[in-house]
This record gives sequence, C-alpha cells and structure tokens, in this order.
Amino acid sequence: MRKEHAPKVSRKKEDIDFEIAFYENILKATPNFIEALTAVGDLYTRAGLWQKGLEVDLKLTELRPEDALVFYNLACSYALLNQTRAALSALTKAIDFGYDDFEYLKGDTDLDNLLKDEHFQQYIKQLEKKKKSTNQPS
Repeated sequence: MRKEHAPKVSRKKEDIDFEIAFYENILKATPNFIEALTAVGDLYTRAGLWQKGLEVDLKLTELRPEDALVFYNLACSYALLNQTRAALSALTKAIDFGYDDFEYLKGDTDLDNLLKDEHFQQYIKQLEKKKKSTNQPS
C-alpha cells in the first residue's frame, strides 16, 4: 500500500467514493493543494483507480520534485500498472532523496512486481548494508 503521512484506516467503498468526490471538489478550486492531492492519490489507489493515482503522483512530482515519499508513491503507482522500469526509476529517485524504510518497502504489496525481481532484491540488500554501515558509531 502507498506510504502516506496519516495512519491507515479500513474504509468502505462508499466512504472512499465520498472522500474522492470531496477531494476532487477541493482540487477544482485549488488544483495544487498538496495535501488534497496526496489524499486523493491514496484514495484512487485504494479504489483500484491506478491510472488516476499515477496522474496525481506525476503532478505531485512537479510540485515536490525532491520529496522521497512522493517518488515512493509514484513507484507504487507504476508498479501497480506493471510499468516496472518506470517503477524502479521512481523508487531509485525516492531512495536518492532519502527514502530508507526498507522493511516497509519489502512488505509493500504495491511493489510486488519489483520485489519478485532478483536484481532488485540484491539492490535493496546493498542499500540496507550501506545504511547499517553509515549508522554505526565511528
């Protein structure tokens, strides 16, 4: 599931549809409202509207071009749409911008396409080793 700032709660389809409509109305008046874009992007993904989620994530990368979570969510959107090269590219940028929650990443079902790839698994192991070595006291 996409990584977000707010805690996740179980929602009914009607609730998700209502929330999507709510955020879409906000975005009609203020199309660059980052918090509303983030929320509706997550809701689109939860509703299985992956292409719409991708469109929101692409807009967020324009508004927040160095935000690790924005690029992580973009990677999730691409992976859900079976665009693995684009997903890997976005995830690499997320890591370059400071994303380092590899335990969460390894359990994220949105990234299953990438997580099955042996080369990607090795890449994550290398990053985890690098993270551990930089966190060791001198």
